[in-house]
Amino acid sequence: MQVKEIDVSELKKRLDTGEDIVLLDIRSDAEVRQGILPGSEHLPMHLIPLKLQDLPRDKDVILYCRSGARSYHACAFLEQQGLSNALNLRGGILDWVRHGYEIAAPA
Repeated sequence: MQVKEIDVSELKKRLDTGEDIVLLDIRSDAEVRQGILPGSEHLPMHLIPLKLQDLPRDKDVILYCRSGARSYHACAFLEQQGLSNALNLRGGILDWVRHGYEIAAPA
């Protein structure tokens, strides 16, 4: 199975144009306290199976973590569960920061 991925530059373009996507931060509470991508929602990785039915099927759901490894596995899980619109943010929030993009304070 091939996990769909998006890089930080493409995500930034999509966010800047106001595209209707769901951006999920699947990191731990402690990681999230350090900052999140603007417009993202926090859904800890361990809660994904419980919230699966709440994820939209009609727009892209982009998952990210620190480096892209956990979110890659979460996207693979979602694909196995029949959610074909999940994308992994390649490089995670670390790559986002490397590119100099904004980090927001969590809500």
